[in-house]
Amino acid sequence: MTVGLIGAGKFGTMFLSQARLTTGLHVVGVADLDVTRGAQPAQHRGWPAEACAAASLDDAHKRRTTLVTGDAETLLTDPRIEVIVEATGVPGAGIHHALRAIENGKHIVMVNVEADALAGPLLARPAPRPLAWSYSLAWGDQPALICEHVDWRALPASR
Repeated sequence: MTVGLIGAGKFGTMFLSQARLTTGLHVVGVADLDVTRGAQPAQHRGWPAEACAAASLDDAHKRRTTLVTGDAETLLTDPRIEVIVEATGVPGAGIHHALRAIENGKHIVMVNVEADALAGPLLARPAPRPLAWSYSLAWGDQPALICEHVDWRALPASR
């Protein structure tokens, strides 16, 4: 499975630390407005420096490495990337990225809770699309954990 990660903050860094250990998962590109920050998580989470030093998306696909870029659009439009993980935390950017991913037939894992709170139901609704895609949330973000605690507390004490 080929993945493009948009947003190399806290969640993006945690995702990268696990992604390199996941069989069959290839993070083809990491996009962040701060390219230096985009490269740091890969290098500081157990990735060898050469693993995140692709010169282009073609290079990343060919050598099974990762491109770090400041341009999310390159990940959103590359037909070889199957899944976009949207982790910017910026509502407008997250909605834009999701719409562009949908236009390009990519699956979306929305980590951007703010974008999902504003437009998630609209982004996830079935609609006639030229290509198949899916929209899902990443389990483990703060709202999901809060719901889990509420559900746990609401259960009868006899469990």
